[in-house]
Amino acid sequence: MHAKRFDEAAPYEAPNHYGCFGLRLQGFESGGPKNQWIGLSQFLPGGGAGPDSTPFEKVYVVLDGEITVVIDDISTVLRKYDSCTIAPNEVRTIINNSKLTCTLLVTMPYAVETKS
Repeated sequence: MHAKRFDEAAPYEAPNHYGCFGLRLQGFESGGPKNQWIGLSQFLPGGGAGPDSTPFEKVYVVLDGEITVVIDDISTVLRKYDSCTIAPNEVRTIINNSKLTCTLLVTMPYAVETKS
């Protein structure tokens, strides 16, 4: 088992995010997970990310508040304990349209170099 305390979580800045504070809960450390990393993103009101995509899927779980996810001009509001999977290369925008901070758990695989 690899335990990591919340107060040991390192902050990180995600590209193309604004009004957001991210913490890496698991991943990128010795003894940690080998296939994915887990982040905790806190979006202030009006904060968000995108539009952009990644070449791998990711999962969002709302732990508190709400976040709007926009894909192909379709908006979906996720609230506490709602979750979604974003497919590889799927372009998404997320925004916190509420007046409260949204806390989002993010699970993503490590980026893997592919050989041609």
